[in-house]
Amino acid sequence: MDQRVYMFTFIAFIVGMSELIVSGILDLIAAGLNVRISTAGLLITVFAVFYGISAPILLVLCRAVERKTLILIALVLFLFGNVLAVFSFSFPMLLAARIIAAASGSVATVLSINLASRIVDPAHRGRAIGIVVMGISGSLVLGLPIGVFLGNYINWRAPFVLIAIFSIVLIVFTYKKFGNIEPSQVATLHEQVRTLKNARVLCSHLTTFFFLAGHLTLNGYLTPYVKSVMGYDGIAVSFMYLTFGAAAVFGSWLSGMSADRFGVKRTLFFNIIVLTLCLFFIPFTKGIDVLFWLVLIVWGVVSWGITPPIQSHLFTIAKNTADVQQSLNNAALHLGIAFGTLFGGFVIDIRSLEALPHAGIMLIFIAFGIATVATRDLKSKISMAKS
Repeated sequence: MDQRVYMFTFIAFIVGMSELIVSGILDLIAAGLNVRISTAGLLITVFAVFYGISAPILLVLCRAVERKTLILIALVLFLFGNVLAVFSFSFPMLLAARIIAAASGSVATVLSINLASRIVDPAHRGRAIGIVVMGISGSLVLGLPIGVFLGNYINWRAPFVLIAIFSIVLIVFTYKKFGNIEPSQVATLHEQVRTLKNARVLCSHLTTFFFLAGHLTLNGYLTPYVKSVMGYDGIAVSFMYLTFGAAAVFGSWLSGMSADRFGVKRTLFFNIIVLTLCLFFIPFTKGIDVLFWLVLIVWGVVSWGITPPIQSHLFTIAKNTADVQQSLNNAALHLGIAFGTLFGGFVIDIRSLEALPHAGIMLIFIAFGIATVATRDLKSKISMAKS
């Protein structure tokens, strides 16, 4: 395996950490900048929106730029965004920092996935992409708990300092070790949007959108939720994210294996149904720690389990535009994160933190209905190996 693939994995890890860390220190940022929890949640919403829309647009605008140069520009801007976050003295300033980090991080991550597939032999292409994507999952297991720990025991700025240091290391390594790669053909925005005329393709992306929106309705505010409802402190929250992240990584692998063995449709609906049950039962685990941790682990397993079956399904029904669909589904995923966090903040303002789990279920129900359209006439077993 080309060693540069692992550099791309590290890029995905750092960008994933930058995106996810805010949910773990949301209460600290709110207190530090004197804003409400729901207002602080906009940091997740805005990051996810700009992350989702930036790569498809910016990669088209920069389609003639040599790829090493482009990824270096993205990393430098990503570094600037996180340094700006460290020195933010107001909420609007931090919001601007998050926008810069999101747009540049999106380009860096999508480039990492695309370039990883180009620099290896075709026989190793799937494994190379999988290794890079594991960087994002790894940020759940290691990056998020580390960031939560630093935030609670130093201050909310500390995790951004760590991300900035890692960014400098990546810039130096990329400059010294990465050779020039000429740009490949990039579909125009019109061509990307045109692929959505297929109802099953569109509904596949919408399934991802509403599934992640339902998940983030609670997950985006999980730290204040467990501190308020379960009475947990900073150490418990760090361990909670470590456990949840490990379950999520295992769940992604398990979901891919399940799609191979039991079929895309069964795997997809299993994840949707189990996530619904987890959100339903979480409010009833108050005061029952063993039950809460059991539900948390199951929730973690299915939380990102939708990606393998959806990606496999899209490859099957839109094989000629598979690269475009990967980009669009990534956009749908992050727009779902944005909408779910925004919706969660709305629920907190009009109801309470305690209302978040069951509010998220409403969005999961929508995902279930749309998924039935996305998978209609789909055979019960589609091997991901074909991709």
